Amino acid sequence: MTSDDGGAVTWWQCEPRRFACDQAEIGEWFPGLQWVDEGAGGWVGRLPRWPFDRPEPAGLPMLIGEEGLEALLVYGHAYPMVAPLIYPGDPKPGIAQRTDHKWHVNGNGSLCLLQDDATWNGRGSVIDLLLKAAGWRVEYALMKAGVIEAMTLHGIVDDAQSDHLIAFAAKAIEDSGDQQAERELGGAS
Repeated sequence: MTSDDGGAVTWWQCEPRRFACDQAEIGEWFPGLQWVDEGAGGWVGRLPRWPFDRPEPAGLPMLIGEEGLEALLVYGHAYPMVAPLIYPGDPKPGIAQRTDHKWHVNGNGSLCLLQDDATWNGRGSVIDLLLKAAGWRVEYALMKAGVIEAMTLHGIVDDAQSDHLIAFAAKAIEDSGDQQAERELGGAS
């Protein structure tokens, strides 16, 4: 489809109400994201460390740091009928994570946030996907710490079953850091 001036028509020109809704919701929930109007458009920036409707578990900063996931949300020209993709920037999964489904990363490096294509019906909110991406960051750290063997099926957005593992993993990280410091101090004498 082309515009009157011969340029391509973007999804947000065809779906201005949806675009306004996405902008309002993202501005409210994820103010650290900035709109990018290249191609079919997208959002780039950092997600909050813990944007969920329950208290942040103890030890989360030790586990993932002070900031949340650096992410790029990329719309396709078929949006909203086709879900956008979210690519993690920091941490950025390696090829090993892209080839093992337990990490919930697709082969192209985007996050696998939906159980199947039918889960997205075009009426869902990108907020749901961004919340899952924020949760993916926490589960990624739990996997890296060896506390869980695979990411959860539905994510941690609404499920507190893994929250206690965050403090456990943070304590293990802290203890390993203390042991490393002791080895370094002991090796210096």
